[in-house]
Amino acid sequence: MTSPVPVLLSTSSVFPERTAAAFQLASALGYDGIEVMVWTDPVSQDPGALRGLSEHYGVPVLSVHAPCLLVTQRVWSPDPWERLRKAAELAEVLEAPTVVVHPPFTWQRDYARNFADGLDRIAGRFGGLRFAVENMYPVRMAGRQFVPYVPGWDPTDTGYAAYTLDLSHCAASHTDALAMADRMGSNLAHVHLGDGTGEGRDEHLVPGRGGQPCAELLRSLAGRGFSGSVAVEVTTRGAKSRAVREADLRESLAFARANLTAPSPVDA
Repeated sequence: MTSPVPVLLSTSSVFPERTAAAFQLASALGYDGIEVMVWTDPVSQDPGALRGLSEHYGVPVLSVHAPCLLVTQRVWSPDPWERLRKAAELAEVLEAPTVVVHPPFTWQRDYARNFADGLDRIAGRFGGLRFAVENMYPVRMAGRQFVPYVPGWDPTDTGYAAYTLDLSHCAASHTDALAMADRMGSNLAHVHLGDGTGEGRDEHLVPGRGGQPCAELLRSLAGRGFSGSVAVEVTTRGAKSRAVREADLRESLAFARANLTAPSPVDA
């Protein structure tokens, strides 16, 4: 039994290898597609290079993660709206239906002030794309906690037309992932599959190696009427070899496929 939900490999999952390696591994392991994390690797920013890799390996790009990380604040432009516009253009050229975006950082005052309205405007310009706002998490340092996002780390408090549910971020924020999926409702457009222990940091473990309800969430998607994609976003930077990295990514894909095709709680 196969699942209609495509399972993607995020290019971030092969770091410190570069973007091209993700296409090679996705093809070799049988992933349905790629999520491009736009970062400082020039290939991740180049539509021609990405199209060439996609065609060479026979793996489509099905989502684009806009450059929203601290280390990507100067990618393309220091203006966050310009970065988001460029990410949308990249997705449109690659025929990827989803753009993943983070809530604004607290210091991005102008961007934050008009984020919801601006997101609606840019979505109107790119009518075929879904801009899926991702749940984040508070940051804990030296025994203290602060929230670096405005108006907060939970996008459902504001309400958007589309969401990305990240299970590792649920662990870091001590949030019930299934309850968050309920709050996202029919606007749940995309899932970042990675596990976490709930120790208060973002771990992106191989699913099944932490305490998140990864299996339960995947099994529930059919009953939720989910029509998006699931991207494996795990950390393999500690892998001692390419073979170990490949084994982790193979295990993650097998986990996703097994649970996406299992009966949902409603059907069981």
